[in-house]
Amino acid sequence: MGSTQTNTTDRSFAKRKIRVLVVDDSASVRKALCDIIASDADLEVMATASDPYVAAERIRQEIPDVILLDIEMPRMDGLTFMRKIMAQRPIPVVICSSLTEEGSETTIKALEAGAVDVVSKPRMNTAEFLQESRMRICDVLRAAAHSRLSSRARAVVPVRIEARHTADVILPPVIPGRATAPLTDPIICIGASTGGTEALRDILVALPAATPGIVIVQHMPEKFTAAFAKRLDSLCAMSIREAAEGDAVLPGTVLVAPGNHHMVLERAGRQYRVAIKDGPPVSRHRPSVDVLFRSAAQAAGPNAVGVILTGMGDDGARGLLEMKAAGARTIAQDEESSIVFGMPKEAIQRGAANKVLPLDRIAHEMVHEARRGRGAA
Repeated sequence: MGSTQTNTTDRSFAKRKIRVLVVDDSASVRKALCDIIASDADLEVMATASDPYVAAERIRQEIPDVILLDIEMPRMDGLTFMRKIMAQRPIPVVICSSLTEEGSETTIKALEAGAVDVVSKPRMNTAEFLQESRMRICDVLRAAAHSRLSSRARAVVPVRIEARHTADVILPPVIPGRATAPLTDPIICIGASTGGTEALRDILVALPAATPGIVIVQHMPEKFTAAFAKRLDSLCAMSIREAAEGDAVLPGTVLVAPGNHHMVLERAGRQYRVAIKDGPPVSRHRPSVDVLFRSAAQAAGPNAVGVILTGMGDDGARGLLEMKAAGARTIAQDEESSIVFGMPKEAIQRGAANKVLPLDRIAHEMVHEARRGRGAA
């Protein structure tokens, strides 16, 4: 398949609303989603469809800016339909899925096949949950409409960093007159949102097993983060799992913040552990990149590397600036390689990034910077 890209940032949404095609077999879910979309001044429902065949007819009549797509539907499932769209006429797709283990695994396959992001179906049990669902769905639809969309499903082609200098990866350089071991282990903190699932995959498949411990906040609903971590673990040399309360952050280990919970980094001797916290959204998100980065600034200081990847909004920009002020080395993904250049742009504009790099250089650079860690006391 070709490598042509459709840059939807070229579309002008300044004079019109973003048009959304809602595809779901449940009439009540379609109505709830339509009500949510209608509540946002930037969005409008172009049409609705009860299954992919009806959706295809709607698309023949008018091209939407974004498709909000269910996975489990009669006659044709959403994943098959999305693959047909990506092969014939790429349109940004946001998956709207139930919070089930089976649905989560299928949703991860959809993200790998080209879906821009995933949202959970609206929660209507309380006004608070409904408001959070509304905010998340509308934010993701806006981000998808402004995304750079690849028209090809990307195969996993690991380009690993050479691991023959394993000791150098784990330990900072030896300085004459000082102890040969650092006072704390180096640690890498990564934040991402829309487009981040594939960006993280590209980075993590390139890393050797001996890479310093990594903690990640990827904006995803609960249940999906476990399936996402499991999929990455099957592809990468490092051990990757959804974080749990008190997990140690060890070399060769990647911890992904669980959906709907904040993750905080804490000092534990010369190592670190994570705490999983409830609480309101921060910077419009839970988990929040700002929460993780701010805790890393306090717990790890100059022995941390902070990386902010593709995503809409400003979550992580303030936290990355705090990490930089504490002596951490900080990296932002560049505009050209970002699906949505929102979070990195905010960080760059605030002076929070030491370096701005394309995605294919970030894995090497963050390991190099971690190797240079100064061993915070």
